[in-house]
Amino acid sequence: MSALKELKRHIKPGVVYRRKHLEKFSSAIDRHLTELVKGGVLQKVSGGLYYRPKQTSFGAVPPDDKVLVRAFLDDDRFYLTSFNAYNSIGVGTTQLYNERVVYNHKRDGRIELNGRSFYFIKRDRFPKESNLEFLLVDLVNNLRFLAEDQQKIKENVKRKALSMDMNKLMRTASSYASVRTRSFFEDLFSHAGERDAI
Repeated sequence: MSALKELKRHIKPGVVYRRKHLEKFSSAIDRHLTELVKGGVLQKVSGGLYYRPKQTSFGAVPPDDKVLVRAFLDDDRFYLTSFNAYNSIGVGTTQLYNERVVYNHKRDGRIELNGRSFYFIKRDRFPKESNLEFLLVDLVNNLRFLAEDQQKIKENVKRKALSMDMNKLMRTASSYASVRTRSFFEDLFSHAGERDAI
């Protein structure tokens, strides 16, 4: 079996590979990867990142975003979302964003992977899955990035927050909010408590 065929044997459809994970199967990895890309076996999705498309009756299937991000970071610890998620919580956000957001422990900045834009944000803590409390806290964290009327959204967030479980929301803020966002919720509930005491 030729060295190229041996390498190809280890490359499975639907999987994104880092160059360093393939070099153990070839003594001329860069030449072989170039040949496999030219031959249509692999697609180069980013520097040092390659994808073997899964073929269906409708053609080649692009890599799943989670698979792509996992290979890029070489890490399972990340939270993949989009600012579009805020549109589901009922505080007046309506804009649509093409960019995916990735909270992670390793990278910061905008990266293009397979022709799509990903905004990597390095954070110490983030959830595995979202819930209403996290989305509300995260929205306030990221309000400056949104193409919305910020004051109007803040007022809507206040109304929404006051209808929710204060303890649960403050625990979420304690875990995931920036200093400014935590202060926003603390002031909100403090003033609400003062009104209730009157």
